[in-house]
Amino acid sequence: MMPVTFASGKSLDFVAIGRLCIDLNANEINRPMEETMTFTKYVGGSPANIAIAMSRLDMKSAFIGKVADDQMGRYILQYLRDNGIGTSNIITDRTGAVTGLAFTEIKSPEDCSILMYRDNVADLLLEPAEVDESLIAASKVLLVSGTALAKSPSREAVLLALRYARKHGTKVVFDIDYRPYTWHNPQETAIYYHAAAEKSDIIIGTREEFDMLEQFDGKAERSDEVTAAQWFDHYAEIVVIKHGKDGSIAYARDGSSHRGSIFPAKVIKTFGAGDSYAAGFIFGLMKGWSIRHSMEFGSACASIVISSHSCSDAMPTFIQVEEFMRESEEA
Repeated sequence: MMPVTFASGKSLDFVAIGRLCIDLNANEINRPMEETMTFTKYVGGSPANIAIAMSRLDMKSAFIGKVADDQMGRYILQYLRDNGIGTSNIITDRTGAVTGLAFTEIKSPEDCSILMYRDNVADLLLEPAEVDESLIAASKVLLVSGTALAKSPSREAVLLALRYARKHGTKVVFDIDYRPYTWHNPQETAIYYHAAAEKSDIIIGTREEFDMLEQFDGKAERSDEVTAAQWFDHYAEIVVIKHGKDGSIAYARDGSSHRGSIFPAKVIKTFGAGDSYAAGFIFGLMKGWSIRHSMEFGSACASIVISSHSCSDAMPTFIQVEEFMRESEEA
């Protein structure tokens, strides 16, 4: 029995909505940012990374978003096109907004941090009227990133996209992706996250992100089982709770739980793991694999990406993941 059934006869496999930005990854690793002098530029943002990963896995993909009318915005658009991602619903802002920047610090494989610049960024200016309903209707999956809910008008655009997805039988994946610097207060975060999670078929987040989501639930117990169960009263079919290096647990509506495998990796940095894991997991489900197999594939994707300097550039192809898994078994 397939854990999730996706609509057939649609022209697109996957569409994401949300953050498009630039990652500037430190070239001098094992030192603080104060001493770092050079960085390498990559396309970034969790939904962008996931869309790139899905396209690399031969899923026909597109993106809904907004970029700045500047050199960085044009770079993002071209990079997505070069990676086979449809950009017809990526709007260019004309108000003077800028492209968000993320500087990464790699003190050690275990000690990585991100310095974000998110004031007046173009991606949070996406208007509801700029969301193409036909694009969502044509896709099997819509991925929503939590950061796109942080400010208006982007949050209203995302909520409208969710309505379109439910209307047209498009499965919704909600990547909680909590970034505190884009929100005014935790209460606001919880309210809008709830609104998105209630309309989602698959919810993915860390234990800490689910704690943020549950702060008004009034429940003393914060176990993974209790967390997952509450979303099955809505549309959720699978809830994935990530525990970092301890792996992830997926809970299904039928009451089953599944723990994925962890692959060894020569870790360079930790960021990017969640995005690559999500893409591999979604890909597996769309291929009709079991939850456990999909989690295993997602874990392999994550191990490949954290072994690389980049996030978006390192997103692997299907063949690369298969080879990595085979080599890991033989080692």
